[in-house]
Amino acid sequence: MSQSRLRSTALVSTAMLAVVGLLGACGGEGGENASSDAKAAGGPAYGGTLTYLEHQAPTCLYLPAAGFYPNGGVLNQLTDKLTWQNPKTLEIEPWIASSWEVNADSTEYTFHLREGVTFADGTPLDATVVAANFDVYGLGNEKLKLPPAEFVNNYERSEVIDPHTVKFFFKQPSPGFLQGTSVIGAGIVATSTISRPYEEQCQLKNIVGSGPFTVAGQVVDKEIELVARKDYDWAPKSSAHQGRAYLDKVKIIVTPEDNVRVGALISGQADYVRYVQAYDEATVKNAGFTIYAEPTRGVNNGLYLRPANSILSDVNVRRALQAGTNAKEVVDTLFTDGYPVATSVLSHLAQGYVDLSKELAYDPDRSNALLDQAGWARGADGIREKGGRKLELGVFVSGPQPLSKQTLELVAQQWTKIGAKLEIRPADSGTQAVDIKNAEKTPITHSMVGRADQDVIKSHFHTKNRDVILSNDPKLDRLLEEQSALTDRTARNAKVAEIQRYVVGQGYAIPLFEEPQVYGAAPYVRGVTFEAVARPSFYSVWLSDRRNR
Repeated sequence: MSQSRLRSTALVSTAMLAVVGLLGACGGEGGENASSDAKAAGGPAYGGTLTYLEHQAPTCLYLPAAGFYPNGGVLNQLTDKLTWQNPKTLEIEPWIASSWEVNADSTEYTFHLREGVTFADGTPLDATVVAANFDVYGLGNEKLKLPPAEFVNNYERSEVIDPHTVKFFFKQPSPGFLQGTSVIGAGIVATSTISRPYEEQCQLKNIVGSGPFTVAGQVVDKEIELVARKDYDWAPKSSAHQGRAYLDKVKIIVTPEDNVRVGALISGQADYVRYVQAYDEATVKNAGFTIYAEPTRGVNNGLYLRPANSILSDVNVRRALQAGTNAKEVVDTLFTDGYPVATSVLSHLAQGYVDLSKELAYDPDRSNALLDQAGWARGADGIREKGGRKLELGVFVSGPQPLSKQTLELVAQQWTKIGAKLEIRPADSGTQAVDIKNAEKTPITHSMVGRADQDVIKSHFHTKNRDVILSNDPKLDRLLEEQSALTDRTARNAKVAEIQRYVVGQGYAIPLFEEPQVYGAAPYVRGVTFEAVARPSFYSVWLSDRRNR
């Protein structure tokens, strides 16, 4: 065995021992403690502890920052939303709001709240606290250093009509707001949370929600223990399960090593894991476990090119890199059928999707011709040059994206055929936090974003939202703002299609694949559910007898 393989094996073994130490008494607990009713009646059972392995530690838990999947996986258990987006139909259904009215131009929304809902600290979830939450989400709070949420557009103010009725007003039509009230960042928190400054809202110990679980303990960056609220009784009306959660506890353990997560699952040390890599899917399935590859329905996993960069300011260079990238080879080499090749900026399941596969076709001849036209000539080492400068562009490995490093390495190989060099930088680079905001230092980003609404494209590209391309294009901002204000669904979808064509035509995006969230679960883990963009809910999860798997 080679020395590098020995070192790798030693590191994996050490990591596995560390995880086993954290798991401790968790292994086998769910099956032993789950109610025997499951075995007798074949139905859901109350009791037990679910051991869930997460790829990355949560970061800041301020609700508008909750889009990061490890954050959402925790907050989804602690908070409820005004509405529920059915993941099968994508229709918006009642949850904490039992009903609502929207005026004709989508500038006024009135929500009628369920009675009897309380936060984990015993305070009521009423119109006053809902108004306080959305005033922050819509406007931010400079004094508390709270940024506004990207899912809210054109917010003006709230009005408390009575203890169970709240009304929101918008400066311009905001047709995406209703769906926005269902997203992870719209989780409602108690006054004791929403009144805190940003740094304090980032901390798990300060998050007080009305959800089916509460926090029992935390080892920062390593482990979180959740316990069921026995008085919880306000699930979405369409949920077949009502009342308290089936589970007694959930133990979330941060386990960065891919093979350790899978090994713990298959060995029975863990029950449920997120982020099963494509190369591990067959191992999990062959062991008799279940793979859940859940769609995210938003902006596709891809490379996003920043036009403010001095090399990428030339649209022909951007278009050349786009034509010189073979997305199908990336998927065929690294991924499975759960990762469809991208055919547009948006997933084919996204609202407003348009098929741009012809425009995105791999065409190295066109790529080379565009670079020739732009004045980039091949040097002695095969890399093109212009004015004494090489065609070299940097990108950071993206920790949240599956197999980001391998994906970027394969794209780099493809680009050598057209005379371009992609410099791949590690995700933990000390300068990343600063350099990622500079188009000259970071010309390209590897990213995606999930949301089951047309506004997802605005979230990704607008200069006041994520601004992934650090845009200097006022036309793109204008198009994004226009779509976010269209109240007619057909017209809005048509505008989203126009934006996709514009983004691809300008060479701002190199879509690679539709990124799922991939989970693995033991066969005794029942009632597995996800929200519309693939974050897990543990509310309806129950454990059957392990010995019957």
